Amino acid sequence: AGTINETAKTISVTMPKGTNVTALVATFTTTGAGVKVGAVAQTSGTTANNFTSPVAYTVTAADSTTAAYTVNVTVTVTAAGPAPVNLGTAGNFVILTKTGITTTGTTAVVGDLGVSPIGATAMTGFELIADSTNTFSTSSLVAGKLYAADYAPPTPTKMTTAISDMETAFTDAAGRTEPNFTELGAGDISGMTLLPGLYKWGTGVSITNGVTLAGGPNDVWIFQIGGDLTVNNGAIITLIGGAQAKNIFWQVSGQATLGTTADVKGIILSQTLISMNTGAKLNGRALAQTAVTLIANTITAPAVAVKAR
Repeated sequence: AGTINETAKTISVTMPKGTNVTALVATFTTTGAGVKVGAVAQTSGTTANNFTSPVAYTVTAADSTTAAYTVNVTVTVTAAGPAPVNLGTAGNFVILTKTGITTTGTTAVVGDLGVSPIGATAMTGFELIADSTNTFSTSSLVAGKLYAADYAPPTPTKMTTAISDMETAFTDAAGRTEPNFTELGAGDISGMTLLPGLYKWGTGVSITNGVTLAGGPNDVWIFQIGGDLTVNNGAIITLIGGAQAKNIFWQVSGQATLGTTADVKGIILSQTLISMNTGAKLNGRALAQTAVTLIANTITAPAVAVKAR
């Protein structure tokens, strides 16, 4: 679609997402002597120009008068895939569970942790240091705060709300309809390149040697997994094209297991356990309705998820 501003002598054109603007061909009608871009005569429907920057067209009328029109081309950035899952206040946590978080070895977490309705004793291996307000704790393993249901107000209410939001997010992700792909690879998506969309399996999903997610920075993936998610040792989830971990949602009805040195991206919404084996990495969030177990892992919270569309 295009808009002509005769007063400003500008033409604004909007092209669909994915358009290559480096060699666009304009179609136009003129009753004058001709049209040029710089010194190059333009032929309607034939001459290509690079519109990564505004392009000035000089139109010469039959009486030899001229007018210059500046053409600006923009490409739409509408996100592909489903609307993102709204995490609510659960999105304030990099790890959130109902029954506990345990760690052994040198784990490094960037972001806040929380447990509820269980108390702080269920966060083991962190050597918690209580804040003077007793509303949160800190740990040398965590660049963030640790919250529990038995800390001083307003933390109990904060945690109750976060857990409720986590459960709502799980239900939302699991309840999405009209998937773009069903039972892809019979549950083994190893080596595939996956575009944005809603994916559904009635059983478990395994990634033995890695998978690639290809899309833009606002595109969304939702994976509905009816069983377990198993990411094998050393498997890497690779993002290309600007895809971001904050827009990837793994809804797991069973257990999520990240193998030794696996490298995973996205928000894991698990109905049961999330288990990270030695050296596994997660750029995302581990939101479990039972527990999260860690062994010398690196977990980093992504940026805030895109807004619902």
